[in-house]
Amino acid sequence: MNNPLRLLGFAASLALAGCGSGGGGSKAAEPPLAGARLGGPFTLVNQDGRTVTDRDFDGRYRLIYFGYTFCPDVCPDTLQKLMKGYQTFAKEAPDRAGKVQPIFITIDPARDTPAAMKQYVNAFDPHLIGLTGSEAQVAAATKEFAVYSQKVANKGSSDYLMDHSSVPMLFGPKGEPIALLTTSDQSSDQIAAELEKWVT
Repeated sequence: MNNPLRLLGFAASLALAGCGSGGGGSKAAEPPLAGARLGGPFTLVNQDGRTVTDRDFDGRYRLIYFGYTFCPDVCPDTLQKLMKGYQTFAKEAPDRAGKVQPIFITIDPARDTPAAMKQYVNAFDPHLIGLTGSEAQVAAATKEFAVYSQKVANKGSSDYLMDHSSVPMLFGPKGEPIALLTTSDQSSDQIAAELEKWVT
């Protein structure tokens, strides 16, 4: 579950952190998040139980979204739109799409085991990988990527939801931040167009 005002502030603050704009539709244009302090090193565990670090993605664009498998609405809706945009881009530019790695990182490692992540990501696209880890590993990753998350208990129940920021992010082959892909106001075709703009 997400706080719309918090998410709006999150997206605005990241956009303002960039020192240029991506207008004009040119690949030569400076990315919106150029120079932003966003992203960094991480050590996590993938859906097959293997340790993965940020360096495993050197040379590839990273399409990253933080969420959790128990999310009732926002996460599945966002991932569905994001991966549909990726699939459209892959049909139009398969060689360039092959340079992009879609990544889903949990904010709820207590419940999102590798097995749970594997079942979840496979429902969206075989190219999507899921990353989890210890509480400390996930907390370190959310800090590096400026992702907000907080457990919200359901009254009268031991169950809980996670309040969290919900903004997919595109990073370049060196891990440099490129753009936010705000699925709340972009269609899957617009997501594909953003990938077309920035993935070279």
